[in-house]
Amino acid sequence: MSPSAAWLRGPTRFVGWLTGWSRRAKRVLMAATDVLLIPLALCCAVALRTDLWPAGDVQVIALSLVALLFAMGAFLATGLYHSVVRFLGSSASYAILAGVLLSAIVSALYDTFFLAAAPLPRSVFVIYAALAVLFVGGSRLLARHLLNAFPDDDAEPLVIFGAGAAGRQIAVALHGSREYRPVAFVDDQRSMQGALINSLPVVAPAGLPALVRKWKGVSVLLAIPSASRKRRQEILASLLPLGVHVKSLPDMSEIISGDARPEDIRELDVADILGRDSVSPNGALFAACIRNKSVMVTGAGGSIGSELCRQILRNGPRRLVLLEVSEIALYNLERELSMIIGVEGLGIELIPLLGDAKRRDRILPAMRAYGVQTVYHAAAYKHVPIVENNAVEGVRNNTFSAWVTAEAAIEAGVEAFVLVSTDKAVNPTNVMGATKRAAEMVLQALQGRGSKTRFAMVRFGNVLASSGSVVPLFQEQIRKGGPVTVTHPDVIRYFMTIPEAAQLVIQAGAMGQGGDVFVLDMGQPVRIVDLARRMIGLAGRTVRDATNPNGDLEIQFTGLRPGEKLYEELLIGNDVSGTEHPMIMRAVEHHLPWAQLEPLLTQLDATARNGDCAGLLATLKTLVVEYVPSASAHDLIWNALGRPASTTIAADAGDNKVAHLSPRRPRVGGDDQTIP
Repeated sequence: MSPSAAWLRGPTRFVGWLTGWSRRAKRVLMAATDVLLIPLALCCAVALRTDLWPAGDVQVIALSLVALLFAMGAFLATGLYHSVVRFLGSSASYAILAGVLLSAIVSALYDTFFLAAAPLPRSVFVIYAALAVLFVGGSRLLARHLLNAFPDDDAEPLVIFGAGAAGRQIAVALHGSREYRPVAFVDDQRSMQGALINSLPVVAPAGLPALVRKWKGVSVLLAIPSASRKRRQEILASLLPLGVHVKSLPDMSEIISGDARPEDIRELDVADILGRDSVSPNGALFAACIRNKSVMVTGAGGSIGSELCRQILRNGPRRLVLLEVSEIALYNLERELSMIIGVEGLGIELIPLLGDAKRRDRILPAMRAYGVQTVYHAAAYKHVPIVENNAVEGVRNNTFSAWVTAEAAIEAGVEAFVLVSTDKAVNPTNVMGATKRAAEMVLQALQGRGSKTRFAMVRFGNVLASSGSVVPLFQEQIRKGGPVTVTHPDVIRYFMTIPEAAQLVIQAGAMGQGGDVFVLDMGQPVRIVDLARRMIGLAGRTVRDATNPNGDLEIQFTGLRPGEKLYEELLIGNDVSGTEHPMIMRAVEHHLPWAQLEPLLTQLDATARNGDCAGLLATLKTLVVEYVPSASAHDLIWNALGRPASTTIAADAGDNKVAHLSPRRPRVGGDDQTIP
């Protein structure tokens, strides 16, 4: 509350106490008020007509009881007492009017035909009807005004930027909120400036500084869904110097799916924080590998995999097969997609499969059983420090799962296979990047070996708001009061949104001719420390540093993690060409032929089975010549066991035995245990 309005604290506390009543108590209060106001309206009508106050008049008492009985009955029948006072609308007005008119007509008839005394003048009942509407309706309007004028002390003042339909809707919804209190609209349109909307003034953007000074702790809510990204960036740039917390509305897709309500307010959209223009999809490419086809997504429950599934679903596949190793992730995704199918009336068969993409005895039967025509392989470990400390499983999950799934796709007659890759596969300095580059090389070599399945690889940078990405980490650190941790002052990264990444993967599948590597023109990279400063500013906080020792949050530099680079690259070499999409490039990059690659994969498999981490990294280095291993790359288990160099440790029976995946080995345990 502003200092100048300190005198309002008493009424505010009273209103806060009143709003804390139960719904039943509030209904009883409204009914009791009507019991007093309706007879009062009839007495006032008689006094106005006859110039005499009818104190103790038996005839007026009897008419008051009749009027009260029929008016209250009509109010109950029309649900007036179930209306929320803060949100009274036209339906409540109709209920009041109907109840009052009914009571006036019945009272007039009763006075004419049933009372022994001389009937009252007919005009009394006309005056009564007017006064009753005024008293009953006016009491509710007064209550609504008081509730909105004296909100909860703890409610956060909120300026709504945008007085259009979205802004007006959120203002109405928030009048019943104890968390937020709308205090004003801000809008660019001069025709709206100076007007009142729901008793809130509409001011020009130039008036924002005055609002910030007036309302302590005010936040700004962006309610401009139709504004261009450029315009949103201009608005955010103007808000940064004010030191206000900027928030946004949920996406319309979340409202439709039921995951959010229009009045839900959240932190600023990550794409707005980054300030990057979206990459527009080419609609003609979307349906090529999806429409009326059976599509499989591996790693379906992950950040990229789940978004792939959402976009695939809306492009008309015949069947969507979800392969996911995490039970809870599969459950949540299947529940969400089933809801979308039901709400939008989509005739799509949804197949939720628990399974590991490294197991041929699971992946190949699934492809055959459901006639899979397109595969999007998103199953992978992606967190650099984690994979750096678990090199053996990194190789198994990132490289061997791609090999297993690709060989199964060839045997099952899959038409298109798209690998979700990463910019860390270019000149890798960590196990994660090297294993993803090895996966790319497997697909390139399989294509060169001869295959009717078209293989394509899609490379992109960091994905905003994905699990483990920097933006959610910064948001959590800001909420907790800091410090905000950045690895290095000069570290830079390319970024894209999750929907953009999924769109690129889908479109690449349509453009792939066989063995293609696709990369996105992602514009300029972003300095992570600049991103941190921007997020702190848009959260209404200031950075504490040497120039501002009294700031709110400190940025701490923790040093590069093992295997981490200052900057990432998207291309190996410079042999690139354009595609049908203006923002997607096709790269031509070196790779080993299958005859040379297969022995290295077999050797990599042997070192992984034997727990020979040093041998594994050396083989990975031979396979991916650009790989520069970090001195800290290792496997935690084998380190704890004393770094065995050649001791074979048996895998669990029935597990993902990559030892049995080599084409050079004899078949073990039937057809479902080997790749031909």
